Amino acid sequence: MQNIDLILTLTGGLAAALVFGYLTQRIGLSPIVGYLLAGIVVSPHTPGFVADLDLAEQLAEIGVILLMFGVGLQFHFREFLAVRRVAVPGAIVQSLAATAFGAVVFHWLGWSWSAGIVFGLAISVASTVVLTRVLSDNNELQTPIGHIAVGWLVMEDLFTVFVLVLLPAVFGSAVAGPGDLLAAAGLAAVKIGVLGVFTFAVGGWVLPRLLTRIADTGSRELFTLAVLAIALSIAVGSALLFDVSMALGAFLAGMVVGRSDFSLRAATEALPMRDAFAVLFFVSVGMLFDWQGLVESPALVLAALAIILLGKPLAAFSLVVLMRYPLRVALSVALVLGQIGEFSFILATMGRELVILPESAANILVAAAIISITLNPLLYRGKIRIERWMERRAPRMARRIRVRTAPDVHGEPELPPVSPDRFHAVVVGYGPVGQTLVRLFRENGIGVTVVELNVNTVRSLREQGVRAIYGDAARMETLVEAGVGAARVLVLSTPQIRGSREIVRMARDLNPEIRVIARTEYLRECGALCDAGVDQVLSDEVEVSLAVTEYILKDLGATPEQIDRERARVHQTLLPASGSGGATD
Repeated sequence: MQNIDLILTLTGGLAAALVFGYLTQRIGLSPIVGYLLAGIVVSPHTPGFVADLDLAEQLAEIGVILLMFGVGLQFHFREFLAVRRVAVPGAIVQSLAATAFGAVVFHWLGWSWSAGIVFGLAISVASTVVLTRVLSDNNELQTPIGHIAVGWLVMEDLFTVFVLVLLPAVFGSAVAGPGDLLAAAGLAAVKIGVLGVFTFAVGGWVLPRLLTRIADTGSRELFTLAVLAIALSIAVGSALLFDVSMALGAFLAGMVVGRSDFSLRAATEALPMRDAFAVLFFVSVGMLFDWQGLVESPALVLAALAIILLGKPLAAFSLVVLMRYPLRVALSVALVLGQIGEFSFILATMGRELVILPESAANILVAAAIISITLNPLLYRGKIRIERWMERRAPRMARRIRVRTAPDVHGEPELPPVSPDRFHAVVVGYGPVGQTLVRLFRENGIGVTVVELNVNTVRSLREQGVRAIYGDAARMETLVEAGVGAARVLVLSTPQIRGSREIVRMARDLNPEIRVIARTEYLRECGALCDAGVDQVLSDEVEVSLAVTEYILKDLGATPEQIDRERARVHQTLLPASGSGGATD
């Protein structure tokens, strides 16, 4: 009977998620909204088919483990060290601020101080699943914004582990004192430290050798099984032996495998079930939702949402700005953290077991989670509009942030203006393509200005004598300072530039005669860029096709004339309506 329940739950949950995920995707919403709606549909609180909640939560836990393992595969410790200055204090201070907000607000609404503190802790933690999914959907998981957000989340998880250890010591006994509190904190630190040392020291020596032996067998199934077994074993072992979360253990396991030669293969072959199980997490959250909770406690739900959607983001925004990061980075990090998820429910469960939280707390938390998870992708996608609204409503504050986050150029000579009598190029972005272009321009005596959002890159370029501007190219004043009005060429050298079409339009307003060259990752984006006024669109997909075609023809002994004809045919086939070409790093 239990096997039938498992099959029905898995089938019903995934089928409902497919239907509602497709519908929400079609109307322009995130599929996450559809997955939550699917959970509500198959829950006991709605008529019709009812899935087994316990089984759904167990399957969802596997999804969280696999997701954190995948994040660990792509997370490099040096990237965390690069953002530690903002991630470590930011996560701790924001968690404490949200806890304080929760304690004060819910005590004012009639709860005890203990209940307010525990509930505040629960809503201070963002969801790993939601954060990584939102960043991935917006192609920002591997950007500075993604590195800061993931590093921030890792610190939140570590902070939550401490809280889970400290809660029984603080609230579980009436005689708990400062000594018990310090002992519990020290024990938590020791457990996390031992887990990290064991995972990286022992696992870093054993796992690559184990995977090498498995890979030598040539069996794809064994390799997939080995990676899944590693992820689940370390995750479960972390919980059983070190009393830390399975998600943290899976993240550390992913980091170990990510340092080996098998990181790419593990990500592409061994995690095909990750997305399916991650979907079940959202379905399981939706199943917990009871509409009656909104009717019985609307003020409490609104208070929780106010802290999640306003209090937490404001605290994060302030901290990131204080760390001298640009307005868009601060806004992005603040928005993506404006939700709650899996750790929130773990903390709430412990709060109920310790008889701290009232029974209504669980439903309030679920309602707040569903609403915040639903709104989070929408708010994040609208961050550019929010940024522009802030600049219109509070121009003085936006200007102060820009001045504060600008690189320190004290003692450096002012940048010379761009001469209209000399050929000058403006390059947006200083990745591999941008670096190559700048080198070529300088070697041929062509003036060049680089627009870049990395402060250290700007400083380094200025030390080399390159005219570099720190700022967002999507802002008119940045383009003006870069000298677009007198330049001959504008090059958008990276495909991840946000608001590229708006950049082109503003550049045309400043200089109708400027020649604009833009790089895009996908062929389907070429038309929109051409419509915006780009003279030449360089598509990565087209260039890959051309490179493969040329390589095969050369290998077959084709003449240069035959290769040129085939290149022209590829251009005509892929880009029949434009003169766009292709480029890669």
